[in-house]
Amino acid sequence: MSALAAVRTAVRDFLATVAVPGEVCVAVSGGADSLALAEATAYVLRHRDVRTRALVVDHGLQADSAVVAAEAATVVKSLGIDVVEVHAVHVVGKGGPEAAARAARYHALREALPNGEGLVLLGHTQDDQAETVLLGLGRGSGPRSLAGMRPHDPPWGRPLLGITRAQTVAACTELGLAPWQDPHNADPRFTRVRLRTEALPLLEDVLSGGVAPALARTAAQLREDTEALDTLAARVHERAEREDDLDVAVLAAEPAALRRRVLRRWLLDSGVRELTDAHLRSVDALVARWRGQGGVWLPGNLEARRRRGRLSLAGPEPTTRGE
Repeated sequence: MSALAAVRTAVRDFLATVAVPGEVCVAVSGGADSLALAEATAYVLRHRDVRTRALVVDHGLQADSAVVAAEAATVVKSLGIDVVEVHAVHVVGKGGPEAAARAARYHALREALPNGEGLVLLGHTQDDQAETVLLGLGRGSGPRSLAGMRPHDPPWGRPLLGITRAQTVAACTELGLAPWQDPHNADPRFTRVRLRTEALPLLEDVLSGGVAPALARTAAQLREDTEALDTLAARVHERAEREDDLDVAVLAAEPAALRRRVLRRWLLDSGVRELTDAHLRSVDALVARWRGQGGVWLPGNLEARRRRGRLSLAGPEPTTRGE
């Protein structure tokens, strides 16, 4: 099977597994992955009553970014996409330029959807999945990170997680396209670039090849396990829920993996942001290692407390002046 046929098949197979709305969007950068994805999407949906829309995001990080975005729009329109739009974003925020650019891009893509709902296809490949898993492993981010990117995480769709970067490049060659080469993809200041150009090639050499697909398989296996545990944890949460609190006795009877999933969901749903593993384990100690200790302070100036057999979450106690 040719690379182009493989990409088209991957898109067709993915769309067969989801509810396809009346419009399918494709995020386009002008690189090989997104161009191959856009062409395959237009090809697969050409005889269906579904409009295709390309969303080109101009991050403004290079002097000629507007020109690059306009050229990408022209190319993708020639591939059979019905509607093409360019969305300029302002990249600011925490976490460095990579994280800020990603946040700005996802915000723009979501804003382009009616009510934030729909289907946006992203050009992440098997290589991107391998980099994500390796990055999560190196940072000790836990099974959720090692599970990698989901093929379908509404509104995002990733049909190419089983396709290699080399295949998208070859597909573009078959189409006679010259994809844009983002200079940031060769800049060693960025962690993912060093993973791509140094760490993964070294692992391929040491382990005699096959590292990227092996990491992708690991992600798929962990994703299945994580989803199963999340389902079980949701049932425990239902049994432990007492209005806004949690019943400690119900939680204490469960294995740590389920208990911490319940606590994580409860804390996030209650407004705790930037929750770390250290925060979670400290709250878990109020259940599993209770010695009458005080509450646990969490981001957002919130405190998890154990009182009368329940876990509750509250802000700071009001102070009384003049006493």
